[in-house]
Amino acid sequence: MKSMPILTVAVGCLVLISGCVALVAGTAAGVGVYTYVNGELKRSYPESFDKVYNISVETLESLKINIVERESDGISAAIRAKRVDDTPVWVKVSMVTPKITEVSVRSGVVGVWEKKVSELIHASIAQRLP
Repeated sequence: MKSMPILTVAVGCLVLISGCVALVAGTAAGVGVYTYVNGELKRSYPESFDKVYNISVETLESLKINIVERESDGISAAIRAKRVDDTPVWVKVSMVTPKITEVSVRSGVVGVWEKKVSELIHASIAQRLP
């Protein structure tokens, strides 16, 4: 029984030391799970980068969110947009694996993030995916 606390500490240290590996493994295992950190609502989708990127653009257009700028290199993309009231929206799309794509949505200005809008965008993306 004395080895249990040592094992717990060892596993905790391993997670901290191997942060990147744990993050990638966690992302793959957590497809469909939201994380909300520093105003960004992230979710991984079990689809190709191209499909998720195109659906993200379609989603913003259907929600009447004006795309101001977008750039993509085929494995990651950034979309800068504005809502009708000029509130900024940022969408980042990143390939995790060829069949898993992460989308990060941020709406609002620094310190006043609008989580509900980010949730709506994600829900609309998810609804459009098979």
